[in-house]
Amino acid sequence: MRAEEHWREEAHRWAAWTRAPGHDAYWHYRDRFFELVPTPGRATLEIGCGEGRVSRDLAARGHTVTGVDITPALVELAVEADPGSAYLVGDAEVLPFPDASFDLAVAYNSLMDVDDMPAAVSEAARVLEPGGRLCACITHPLMDAGSFEGERFVIEESYLAKRSFEGTFERDGLELTFRGWCYPLEAYSHALEDAGFLIEAIREPEPGADAPAALDHHARIPIFLMFRALKPAV
Repeated sequence: MRAEEHWREEAHRWAAWTRAPGHDAYWHYRDRFFELVPTPGRATLEIGCGEGRVSRDLAARGHTVTGVDITPALVELAVEADPGSAYLVGDAEVLPFPDASFDLAVAYNSLMDVDDMPAAVSEAARVLEPGGRLCACITHPLMDAGSFEGERFVIEESYLAKRSFEGTFERDGLELTFRGWCYPLEAYSHALEDAGFLIEAIREPEPGADAPAALDHHARIPIFLMFRALKPAV
């Protein structure tokens, strides 16, 4: 099943999941991510904006935001929640924008979901102006390779292999199925290199001080990896 089909089925469940304050890890990591994001510039693109919560947070910080997502139902939800920003349906692998349209691109936990991650990174580079930046958060490749069994973290599959992922989670009466891809860190690095990016910063954040006990393990094994990459001026 392709990404658009999956998120079409999950769209309204995803909106309920993301819009419940404090419900998922985003609320306890977003401040660390926004520390990496440059001050607002000319135009900011969010790739894989979903129902729009990251775009709304960017707009609240002064960014002029365009959000793009492959799933029409999610774009409709984003527009309803934030009519002041621009949202449109589009494929991260073939972005519907001219070259050098933006000075900042953001991909928050979306590069794992697209069908062709290197193509999405290449497209991000194309639509950024020289000197522009890509800021992204991904599930940490180590976390994707294993799981906690009590206090032990166990890796049973090959960390180095690209693998499909599917998992259904229930919390506080809400249920959601995630489906996407697991990559080693080297795969992301190659995609950035091939697209002409230079990595400026990498972070493996711990949960925020207000995080629930369910995230305690991730003070030992990071759940997310965040990075900022530069498209050099020619």
